[in-house]
Amino acid sequence: MNPPIVAVYPGTFDPMTLGHEDVVRRATQLFGSVIVAVAAGHHKKTLFSLEQRIEMVRDAVKDYPQVQVESFSGLLRDFVVARGGKAMVRGLRAVTDFDYEFQLAGMNRTLMPDVETVFLTPSDGFQFVSSTFVREIALLGGEVHKFVSPFVQQKLHEKVRSLAT
Repeated sequence: MNPPIVAVYPGTFDPMTLGHEDVVRRATQLFGSVIVAVAAGHHKKTLFSLEQRIEMVRDAVKDYPQVQVESFSGLLRDFVVARGGKAMVRGLRAVTDFDYEFQLAGMNRTLMPDVETVFLTPSDGFQFVSSTFVREIALLGGEVHKFVSPFVQQKLHEKVRSLAT
């Protein structure tokens, strides 16, 4: 019997949205093992620390025993190869995502010829949800409960309160 195919779902997850959760759920239906790889975010200024983002992701995937959460820094290629990844999962919300993701997939294929990129679209209700929008809404005092889990909503409220003091 072949070992389960390992898929890696990378991102900054700042914060984890219901759209991200939906992509994880879909990935678990396709792959025997899914690693949600939380990027240290050296290229982005994140609202949450790496440890906070990992905590939110772990809470979101706690019902999926085949999902692991790990952080990474440096080249994603090194992380995927070290974990025996055979697929990389990427979420596509709209046509605007496609151009960037297509270029990224091409570059990743050059760096990791044995790893396939698999694009998954979230359910209709989450196609417009992005971490950027969620952060902006929360920072401006808006309601985000339709876009994130209760745990992430709590963490967003705590962060907004801490920034106001």
